[in-house]
Amino acid sequence: MSDMVEVVIDSIRVSLMSQQRIVILREQDADRYLPIWIGVYEAESITIALQEVEVARPLTHDLMNNIFRQLDARILRVEVVALRDDTFFGNIVVEKDGHTLNIDARPSDALAVAVRAHVPILVARSVMDAAGIVPEEDIQDKVEAAEAPRSEVPAEEGDERLSVFSDFLEKLDLDQSEDDEEDEGKDK
Repeated sequence: MSDMVEVVIDSIRVSLMSQQRIVILREQDADRYLPIWIGVYEAESITIALQEVEVARPLTHDLMNNIFRQLDARILRVEVVALRDDTFFGNIVVEKDGHTLNIDARPSDALAVAVRAHVPILVARSVMDAAGIVPEEDIQDKVEAAEAPRSEVPAEEGDERLSVFSDFLEKLDLDQSEDDEEDEGKDK
């Protein structure tokens, strides 16, 4: 398992552009993250389990755990094993009668099972190397983008456009506004 990296679920985010959900996995002993796009229902299922919300009847991932339990199969861990054509592939690793079984699963389903079974989540090192994100690198990119010129408007034109606001602010009599508010408060 040295080719695997242990991760935890850091958060579940909503994309502002598409309202799609993204689960953010954080490497256990490093500051590296793996974002995986998941479905709305899977995101809700993971969130419910993370927050330990009681539901009246078993949800699909609760049902899966119940089936494993009834079959005397023990969930050992879940894994994100591959990334091909922008699609992540996962496994639910189960032990049954002394045999280890790898059950093919979408990572979102595997994660929903893992949080219910309280088992480790592992990611193949090759997947983490290919799709993992280190925040410092991202921050540096944003800083460089912020330092780059934003528009082709010459500084003089920009100052001229902002002068309208300067004129407005200079004409404001803030002391008068405060007196007006006090007078209004007395009338009511």
